[in-house]
Amino acid sequence: MPPEDGLVAVVKRGCPTCHLVSPVLAALPGLTVWSQDDPSFPAGLDVRDDRDLDVSVGLDIETVPTLIRYAGGEETGRTVGWSRAAWRELTGVDDLGADLPEHRPGCGSRTLDPDVVDELLVRRSGHTLRSRRVEVAALEDEAEAMFDRGLTDGLPVVTPTPVRVLRMLAGTSHAADEVVAVVPPNLVEVTVEKIAVNAVMAGCRPEYLPVVLAAVAAACSETFNAHGVLATMWNAGPAILVNGPIAAEIGMNSKGNVLGQGNRANSTIGRALQLVIRNVGGGVPGGVDRATFGNPGKLGLCFAEDEAGSPWEPLSVSRGFAPGASTVTLFAAEGPVGILEQLSRTPESITRSLASTLRVVGQPKTALFFDATLLVGPEHARIYAEAGWDRARVTAALDEALLLDRADIERGAHGIEDGMPPGPEPRLPKFRPGGLVLAHAGANAGQISTILGGWVGGPAGSSPTTLEVDPWR
Repeated sequence: MPPEDGLVAVVKRGCPTCHLVSPVLAALPGLTVWSQDDPSFPAGLDVRDDRDLDVSVGLDIETVPTLIRYAGGEETGRTVGWSRAAWRELTGVDDLGADLPEHRPGCGSRTLDPDVVDELLVRRSGHTLRSRRVEVAALEDEAEAMFDRGLTDGLPVVTPTPVRVLRMLAGTSHAADEVVAVVPPNLVEVTVEKIAVNAVMAGCRPEYLPVVLAAVAAACSETFNAHGVLATMWNAGPAILVNGPIAAEIGMNSKGNVLGQGNRANSTIGRALQLVIRNVGGGVPGGVDRATFGNPGKLGLCFAEDEAGSPWEPLSVSRGFAPGASTVTLFAAEGPVGILEQLSRTPESITRSLASTLRVVGQPKTALFFDATLLVGPEHARIYAEAGWDRARVTAALDEALLLDRADIERGAHGIEDGMPPGPEPRLPKFRPGGLVLAHAGANAGQISTILGGWVGGPAGSSPTTLEVDPWR
């Protein structure tokens, strides 16, 4: 505790400037001296031991020597290093240090030493981490240990040390022990801390954590139905589309190679969600995860919508959220299927072309079965923009173009035994109402759009689910 009145000096033996000012310290009455590394230094003074650095942290010491004056229990001034004029002004001793140089810079406080910073973070964070500790032998490779314990997705993970987890937790204001969701398939409660652990393992930065938290909450909702997406033999897995200012804040990619490698936020946020499902929920391939093939996106698929270049309002706005809101939209997605369309110059023609490929989602002879997400590339979107077609009109036109003649899709039609059962309706829509989601993304060059086929839609399957990110900051 600082004195009510008087001077406090913080020093360390390993600092030449602290040795320089030792005679000056001895000449100051009523001085309290704290030493960061040796309580016998300076010799001849009543020195207090601060090797645990608690006092230095409490006093916010970054440089030694630091001299602080207190009056009435409040700090009234401080100086760092040695400056004859500054020390004389602070102490009121006019001839202080007359035989010393005019100025000498101080040294870095031990609180800033790289080997000390992490220890202090753990000690003073105020968090008591509750996650189970995994002991790794001194000669055991940490990366291999994670593989051996079944904690990875097949790729190496970052070891979630207490320091790294605490740094990750700094990315949110929520308490570490707050329950975010119940994770299928084992229906285990997952806390902010557990999600932070897996975000560390995935390679996330702390500023990504609110997006990860929102994604976990959305994935574990009844509408998204992560258990169903996990247990199906179909190829799909969770995909995350991010809207709003948060995407730019954390440097997400919405343009070239948007579904590919190379962007840390895109790559690690989706991976963090998948690790939570695996490590907390128990969703392991060969267990409840029964995918016949799966798809590479099940390592983690996350991207941002290109709002700045879009001819339409953001997807989040079309789903009822306010402009400027940061959101995640979770939807089931299999591997991307590209649509190369280079000759259409009218919205009617491009719509028919896109619809012809959308027809194959799941199987060309299925209707009202799977959902899909269509990522409209900038060059295709430009055709719609120039014609004044908004998102709703494009969606309606695609739905109209995807009305399938029952005669073409019934079982046995065209020599294919699979298909829809007989029924009275002459035409059936490919997708249920709301089952086709449009978003804008991709590089400006290339007359290409991309389909992310989904899974069974609606109450019997999975529906796109959007949540705000800001409540998780």
